[in-house]
Amino acid sequence: MLFGQLSGQHGLRSIETGMNTQRNRFYHLGIDENTEVKRSTLSYANSNRSADLYKSLFEMTLEKAQQKGASHGFRFKNPLYSVDATTIDLCLKLFPWADFREHKGGIKLTVKRDHQGKIPSFAAESNAREHDCKKIRSVPFAAKEVVVFDRGYTDYAYFASLTGQKVWFETRLKKNAKFRRVKKNESTGKNLISDYEIIIPGYAKEKTLRKIIVGDPDTGKKITLLTNNMKWAASTVSGVYKERWQIELFFKAIKQNLKIKGF
Repeated sequence: MLFGQLSGQHGLRSIETGMNTQRNRFYHLGIDENTEVKRSTLSYANSNRSADLYKSLFEMTLEKAQQKGASHGFRFKNPLYSVDATTIDLCLKLFPWADFREHKGGIKLTVKRDHQGKIPSFAAESNAREHDCKKIRSVPFAAKEVVVFDRGYTDYAYFASLTGQKVWFETRLKKNAKFRRVKKNESTGKNLISDYEIIIPGYAKEKTLRKIIVGDPDTGKKITLLTNNMKWAASTVSGVYKERWQIELFFKAIKQNLKIKGF
């Protein structure tokens, strides 16, 4: 079944044909090359074998991936995560409870992606109608972790709770945000436009946050970042936010390359 998914097959017949043309490689799987794959066997297995088999396989593969000891590519040693959500379509005839548009159904998948292993470390499902800000509160974080998310998650009360947990966060500041400048930081860095400490009314008893504006060299647009990290260089802050794009590529992989069309 993994072969069928990863090679983009559309049915048991094509899996049968594809596997049998690769018999000389069966030894990689511990299977005798004289074994013949039959679609009737696959059909019976799909009907009678528990899905726990795939759950166990996933957990085993995940454990191996986590042991690789990959790096997130920055000098700091803090764990780095990005959080975002995507909608996965469902058939309204099979799942009428999942309606979120007039003729569409779906669930929202909120993912916490670990940049060190480049794999998800937490995922939560919800109805596609539910706002992103509600589900992110169920995502667990620990002290000294760094989390990056887009401005769709703007909630100053939630930002204050992250600061209280000693979690560093980064996001984009909304254009209509109200704030007061407190101090200008003498920061330098490529594409840096400004670096200020600001106070946002209603945030954590008016504790200071940091507003950094950087220019995008490719488009010429300005990006306004908001963070509670007062120590890092502005170039590090902007570099960390740029890495957030990796979670978008992850969603693209599971929805386009793996062809997850519905449940």
